[in-house]
Amino acid sequence: MTSNLILFACGLAVIVCGLVSGVFLAFSDFIMKSLAAASPDSGIESMQLINRKVYGSVFLILLMGMAALSLVLSGYAYQRMSGSASGWIVVGGAIYFIGVFLVTIVFNVPMNKRLDMMDLAAAETATYWSTYVPTWTFWNHIRTFSAAVSSACFLIACLSL
Repeated sequence: MTSNLILFACGLAVIVCGLVSGVFLAFSDFIMKSLAAASPDSGIESMQLINRKVYGSVFLILLMGMAALSLVLSGYAYQRMSGSASGWIVVGGAIYFIGVFLVTIVFNVPMNKRLDMMDLAAAETATYWSTYVPTWTFWNHIRTFSAAVSSACFLIACLSL
């Protein structure tokens, strides 16, 4: 890859990580609090609808695309680059892949799928909701922070190139 292509890819990573972090921040800051403050049926149904609509969204394309870009950039930087920019790219990519992508796949998505399959009228659904909200939000905080830190790492890499 040429240095201009690396600079462009890192700049794109700064923007995408920032956008992903912003969406996660909105959920951690006020969306989940609002859903938790609503009646359990309303909060659960709203979250079920959100989780269904995320498939096919621009957000999902950015989330998944950045996972691939983080691996490509990190691998290239590790194998073919030297200097401080290389280290920042590797760290930024690793943080995004582990702290955003893997956390999403291992924690948030299984919780979303379980919630989606639950019957709103069932008592166990309201019980699950009471543990779902704080646990899901905890992992979402991790994703928010990880995406923001990744964005900063890629920005520092851009400035170092």
